[in-house]
Amino acid sequence: MKLAVVTDSTAILPETVVNHPDLYVVAIPVIIDGKLYNEGIDIEADEYYDLLNSSKEFPTTSQPAIGEVMALYERLKKAGYDTILSIHLSGGISGFVNTLAGIKDEFSDLEVVPFDSEITSMPMGNMVEAALTMKDAGADLRAILEHLRMIRDNTYAYLIVDDLNNLVRGGRLTNGAALIGGLLKIKPILTFDKGKIVLSEKIRSSKKAFNRAEDLIGQRAKEIARPVHFYVIHANNISAAQEEKEKLQAKYPDAEITIGHFGPVIGTHLGEKAIGIACSAI
Repeated sequence: MKLAVVTDSTAILPETVVNHPDLYVVAIPVIIDGKLYNEGIDIEADEYYDLLNSSKEFPTTSQPAIGEVMALYERLKKAGYDTILSIHLSGGISGFVNTLAGIKDEFSDLEVVPFDSEITSMPMGNMVEAALTMKDAGADLRAILEHLRMIRDNTYAYLIVDDLNNLVRGGRLTNGAALIGGLLKIKPILTFDKGKIVLSEKIRSSKKAFNRAEDLIGQRAKEIARPVHFYVIHANNISAAQEEKEKLQAKYPDAEITIGHFGPVIGTHLGEKAIGIACSAI
């Protein structure tokens, strides 16, 4: 088996695999005021939020052109790969991985395996790293997929956003429109449930919301009962992320915690200043 791992630009990848020769990244487009930007190619997170704040229209995201993805798969086949493991952002917030499932059998002499991470960002990057590490160690596809499912089943994230309107307008928050009216002076904690973003709890203040999210992620980490990694992920809010890391480290002194950012695609839906707290089996 010669295996290529494909992911998309919403994955925040560990430095250990960014330049891996068998890793390929598909850019997810963001449209701002009618202009299309490919995440990670035409636009990066640090410049995106300036454009977001000055945009005249609400930005939108789109799936990659399926023809471009199919062309990538064909190039990989010509390069000698016989298997492609395609790990992508949650099917609950994007139809991309489901689109891939519809075309996976159209390639002769090439096995394409779409994998729904049911998450995005740094936890998805953890899955990509795990797949590449196992591949390099000689594991077969079945063992890699079994391990990825274990990670997926033991990944949890809690999101604290300044404004739900972005998620509601983008259709990424389950039952979001019904929640808006009842959230005056309430700080919602959101989570992923089977790949969909849903309301977890309604808290009375931002400080209490963060404290509650810290407790929840600690409980989840204990439930996993195997080594985990903690992540603090921010949307142009590094100072809050650093503060949150310090608080988590104080509560869980043995935890390994990494700070990362939400790129333009996820930032479009969560809005600026959002903070995510996640833990994932490794």
